[in-house]
Amino acid sequence: MRQFAETKTFPNFFQVHYLELQSDGFEMQGKWNKEYFKNDNPIVLELGCGKGDYVVGLARRYPNKNFIGVDLKGNRMWRGAKDALDENLTNVAFVRGLVQNIGYYFGNEEISEIWITFPDPHLESPRVRKRLTFPTFFELYKKVLKKEHLIHLKTDNEVFYNYTLDIIKELGFSKIYENDNLYKKGVPEYIEDEVCEIKTYYEEKWLKIGRTIHYVRFVMNNKD
Repeated sequence: MRQFAETKTFPNFFQVHYLELQSDGFEMQGKWNKEYFKNDNPIVLELGCGKGDYVVGLARRYPNKNFIGVDLKGNRMWRGAKDALDENLTNVAFVRGLVQNIGYYFGNEEISEIWITFPDPHLESPRVRKRLTFPTFFELYKKVLKKEHLIHLKTDNEVFYNYTLDIIKELGFSKIYENDNLYKKGVPEYIEDEVCEIKTYYEEKWLKIGRTIHYVRFVMNNKD
């Protein structure tokens, strides 16, 4: 509770009640570069960012890009938001809210890249629609993501990974690269180092108990 309360005082942390989003909108929608980052660098989004390990790691590595982590649980994001402030990382921010509401948080084609890192696989059949790679989510991503730009997925869940590969094929997206055992097979030289070198809290946890990590990157290139 203390951490959650503290995040509300952080200048890099944003949250708006859903009813306010509907009535008043969100102050940063379509204005992230101008009003917050104060540059024209591309904006990279991490959905379900948890403690913010990955989005902060990316921000450290790429000072010429901007990064925003989205998650519903503000107490988780406290760690990443605080680390970013302590390190004076001005190219990273956090939004507390549902992924379903990203159309309120970001303007049309405001985002240049999306990472989905270790999301809840929602294995029970009634909850499949909550998967972040369920087709209705891609309709949301289309609105905020620039055309022909990358989406990345990292997961320890084989069922979720294979489901996503099927959806990519079904929707006619271009699969750029896939790896069903990331740390055993490694990645080719043209794949950036952060795919293996930056790890989330949960990724470290799963690797310690021997779970296999899966990765795929693809492009939604069937836009109207």
